[in-house]
Amino acid sequence: MLYIKLYKEVSLKSNIGNVAIAEPESEESRMSKSVYSYVRDQWKVPSDNLKALQKQRLISYRREDASTKIDRPTRIDRARSLGYKAKQGYVLVRTRIRRGGMRKHAITSGRRAKRAGISKITVGKNLQMIAEERTSKKYPNLEILNSYWVAEDGRYKWYEIILVDPNHPVIMSDSKINWICNRAHKGRVHRALTSAGKKSRGLLNKGKGAEKLRPSKRKHMVKHKQSRTPHPPKKT
Repeated sequence: MLYIKLYKEVSLKSNIGNVAIAEPESEESRMSKSVYSYVRDQWKVPSDNLKALQKQRLISYRREDASTKIDRPTRIDRARSLGYKAKQGYVLVRTRIRRGGMRKHAITSGRRAKRAGISKITVGKNLQMIAEERTSKKYPNLEILNSYWVAEDGRYKWYEIILVDPNHPVIMSDSKINWICNRAHKGRVHRALTSAGKKSRGLLNKGKGAEKLRPSKRKHMVKHKQSRTPHPPKKT
């Protein structure tokens, strides 16, 4: 309050002397941003240095296996927002997956080319969900928490998968993550319960246009499907 009163007195004196004084900055503008927000802005609009670094990363990524365990996340802001913590029980895996739709071999006999069904075949799952499922099969004792994009080129995409050990004592004693220790969440990635899986099922949409998405497309179809053999009229 004292600062505001002094500012008003100085502004009045300056108006008399025809001297312009800039208004003080608001408290919100003076608040500093977090480190994660700066990292997030850098990934949204990458600088020349980050582009050069990504090019070097891709060279090393191509030489790795399809799934490689890593010590720390490449995108710390995205990993923390998706539930990652630098503590025991958390595992990070970088997974590579081929881009594009399904590739089917050309047939030799049995059908004409028009009915072959080779091109324009798209998978119902997104690539991020497929990467999570492949990682879960390689680490069957861990549960998939979430994943995020890190890099891509003309042939592959790389995702970093966050896994949690549900049997680790540190995870079992953490009240914020021990929900994953319940057997109800076992194999959650294969039931499309991660963020990428829910996006693939269309569950991120709400309201108009999403009437047939819940509880699932198949369940809604079975519930509202008309019978091919209509029942006889009810006896009155």
